[in-house]
Amino acid sequence: MSGAAISTRGLVHIYRSEGHDVAALSGVDLSVRSGEMIGLLGPSGAGKSTLLTLLGGLFRPSAGKIYIGDHELTALTVKELDRLRAREVSLMLQGASRNLLPYLTPRQNVEFAQRAARRDSADLPDVGEVLDRVGLSEYADHHLSGLTPGHLQLAAVAVAIATDPGVVLADEPTSQLDHEARDTVLKVLADISAQQGTTVVLVTHDPQVAAVMPRTITIRDGRIGGEGRAGEEYAVVTADGFVHLPDHALAALPPGTLVRVHDQDGIYQLIPEHEAGGTPGATKEGS
Repeated sequence: MSGAAISTRGLVHIYRSEGHDVAALSGVDLSVRSGEMIGLLGPSGAGKSTLLTLLGGLFRPSAGKIYIGDHELTALTVKELDRLRAREVSLMLQGASRNLLPYLTPRQNVEFAQRAARRDSADLPDVGEVLDRVGLSEYADHHLSGLTPGHLQLAAVAVAIATDPGVVLADEPTSQLDHEARDTVLKVLADISAQQGTTVVLVTHDPQVAAVMPRTITIRDGRIGGEGRAGEEYAVVTADGFVHLPDHALAALPPGTLVRVHDQDGIYQLIPEHEAGGTPGATKEGS
């Protein structure tokens, strides 16, 4: 199955915590091309994992729309969402053990992952081929208790790609792995994106993982705050004109600073009120 494009429009998700409403996502507009591999970055609690689980159809957003290929997730029934996850969209939860049945071997786990999809299609990859893709052929029939953390994570990847899905969503797939195992997992995910055309979205807090991603999206306070492409970092202007400033700019322009937005031949400058030499009222009028 070829990769599927992903897009969200005005995505909002609110949940209850200790009797209060908490906005985990506040108007996320995201576009991922078919076959693209991106990393979702951001501090703990920023909304990365929430976004991933919404893309996987585990929860319905409070507002907004999600599109995976030709499917509008927010319009699908529970049964249709189950079918989508069984065949077209794979979600890897954080921690290999959460994606594997502990009493089955890697081969049996892959076979189990294909069971639901076989009801709709016989066109599934051979189990041996799936295990070979992730380099686990030698351990196909080993008990999981005898595998290293790296091999367990590769087994979780094998389960995720067992049906040749169009989209793989991975939450911290390299956490708690040594450098060698981390690099192996990343290479496998990059290979299925490049060779199979699978769209891969992974959450990470590891700067070394982020550094090898072709494209990164930074989530801050429930919004898309920045984007990285080819080693360059960009701020993102949202539909309502909201812009997250990078950390080094915030050091010079702390919250509450009045700035004048000055257009000089198409180059926009943020000039602090005390440097602009105007009164707060004048700065506000010119911003």
